[in-house]
This record gives sequence, C-alpha cells and structure tokens, in this order.
Amino acid sequence: MTVSPMAAPTDRLLRVMPREMRLMSERILSLSAMPKGFFSALCDVVMYSQGAGLGGFDRLLADIETVKAADPAALMLRERVLDVGGQHAWIAVPSALDLLGEVDAPLTILNATAEEELAVIAALGPRLGLQVTAHPVAGGLCLSATRAAPVDPLLDRLMQDGAAIPEALWWRVWALAQTALMPDSEVSRRHAGPVIVTPDGRLIGRTDNDDDTDPGFIRGGRGTAEAKA
Repeated sequence: MTVSPMAAPTDRLLRVMPREMRLMSERILSLSAMPKGFFSALCDVVMYSQGAGLGGFDRLLADIETVKAADPAALMLRERVLDVGGQHAWIAVPSALDLLGEVDAPLTILNATAEEELAVIAALGPRLGLQVTAHPVAGGLCLSATRAAPVDPLLDRLMQDGAAIPEALWWRVWALAQTALMPDSEVSRRHAGPVIVTPDGRLIGRTDNDDDTDPGFIRGGRGTAEAKA
C-alpha cells in the first residue's frame, strides 16, 4: 500500500497488509513504558482485533494513554483467576493464552477495561492449537479452551486480502507512529540503515561491494560529487 500522507484523507477504505499493521503497532506501542518483549507481543493483538471486527486501530488510538500506562507486572493470578487490576484488556491477552495452553482448566479474567476486547483471545487461540469459548461472569469473563490442530484462518485471510481500514483512520495511526521515530536531521540520516556514515563520509558497518550508500544525500545534495563541490 503506497499512498502519500500529504494527500487529504477521504472516506475510502484502504487495504492494509499485516506488515504495515505490525509496523505501525510496534512503533506506537514503543511509546509506552512496557518492556520491549511484552509490547512486541501486543502488536499482533491489535492486528487480530482489527481482523476480527473488534476495536482494532480505532481502539488503539482511543485508548492509547491507558495502553501506554500499562504495567504487565501488576497482573495478579490466584487459583485460575487473572485480575487485570483495571488495566486495558489487551494487557491480559498474552498471559491468558499462556495459561490456557498450560493447564486444561477454565480461566477467569476480572477487572479489565475495554472488556469486549478480551474476545481477541478467541481469535488468537487457533494459531496455538486452542479453540477458546467464553461466557460472562460478574466483573469479567470465564474462558475455556480445547485442544485442536494449530490453524490460523484469520492471518491467512489478512495475508491474502489485508484489512479494510478507513483512510482517515489509517493516517491518524501513521501520524502517531511517526512520533516514535527520531526527527529527520543530518545526524539521523548518518545513522539510518545498516551503516553509520561519519561526518567525513566514511562508512562504518556493511563493507560489501554492492553498497550504494551515497553520503552526498545526507546534507540534502543530489550526489556525492555535488556535495563535495
């Protein structure tokens, strides 16, 4: 998908593929204080929420401050009851899937905000060989899982067709994701990609003969010869 972010958004739907969804989620979630290993596990949670017709990226933008403030270490487990402590439902998803896969017994999840997003557990379960069913209980949801052959029909569909996302929403996602990147500057350009370019134009890192890095572009010139002129 290649659309200029400078163009005025319309109400049309964009077909966004898993690579782009994962990339935007990773950048946005990196703005949080969560450990990298944990927020990386949440990237697919957002994508599967989108693919399953739940909140998806609209929910991510609406709840970003709650998600950014999450503390996975604050989850409490007592006798197959996972207390999310008022945090966003997505924070419970990786732990819930692990627990459902380890012990053949129901798991109750309590005190999650955006509780309807717990339904993404059922969408993610099949790829782990878990068919998840749920029923409401006071203050939360009770989940049960049965074993099955691992399949991933939702990801198969997304890999084939992508997810239909309103253009205006997608560029809001893009704009927020950009805030996780270092602002463009001469210094940032010298450290982008697989090499570092020193101020005098030397390359540090990749040394193969196919390297097409042109230090002339770092200062905005059109080529090395012009930059040195």
